[in-house]
Amino acid sequence: MSSFTNKVVVITGASSGIGMALALDALQRGAKVAVCARNEEKLKESYSKFSTEQVFCMGADVSKEADCKAFIEAVIAKWSRVDMLVNNAGISMRALFEDADVSVIKELMDINFWGTVYCTKYAVTSIRENKGVIVGVSSIAGYRGLPGRTGYSASKFAMQGFLEALRTELLHTGAHVMWVSPGFTASNIRNVARSADGSSQGETPLDEGKLMSAEECARIILDGMESRKRSIIMTGQGKLTVLINKLFGGLADKLVYKHFLKEPGSPLAKYEG
Repeated sequence: MSSFTNKVVVITGASSGIGMALALDALQRGAKVAVCARNEEKLKESYSKFSTEQVFCMGADVSKEADCKAFIEAVIAKWSRVDMLVNNAGISMRALFEDADVSVIKELMDINFWGTVYCTKYAVTSIRENKGVIVGVSSIAGYRGLPGRTGYSASKFAMQGFLEALRTELLHTGAHVMWVSPGFTASNIRNVARSADGSSQGETPLDEGKLMSAEECARIILDGMESRKRSIIMTGQGKLTVLINKLFGGLADKLVYKHFLKEPGSPLAKYEG
């Protein structure tokens, strides 16, 4: 029997990509799943084949505390508990800080960091009482600042600091806190990444076909939740980046700059003359 059997798993940003893959995998493992996303119509369409006893769908914008509170309270009203929370909702950006409107940085912090804080705040008591798990879907950008992604990096550093502090607070309660860093995963996060003026990027600079699938990413996350991993860095490139950054910071600066300069349409080209 899976440790997910009859557990209530809450997943944010679950209308597509990693979030939806997490929900479908958790359902296969026997969980009851509550999902939210800003586009409620798309969300309900994505899970239309499941009964309301298997899946609870609700429109919610995680950047708004009231939405997060209403979502978590609705889940508890339906199933009387929350066992696991996966803070997955997030957006990215690609623009030089010099060129980016400050509102872009704020939006990323509101969704990626504050969304995690809000949902966790209203779920933490039930999770603690049920000795459950809180997860943050982070990034290598939470360990190493990435050029052209200042707001994204800041939001993921903040998420990881928050979760590490919370994990320490809950250390002797039986509840568990972890974060995961997927690396580059096939999803639409880069297509909707914010440009300098806050508009959607509309295209990805990466070959999505060569990236880890959302399904594989979801499997690793759920397996990690079952075994209560402290944190997971999913790719060899990610692990190497974190190690080099820790031991040889100056070298990491140069290697990371060079890597992101090579991506198609790199905003760093502005500084290359």
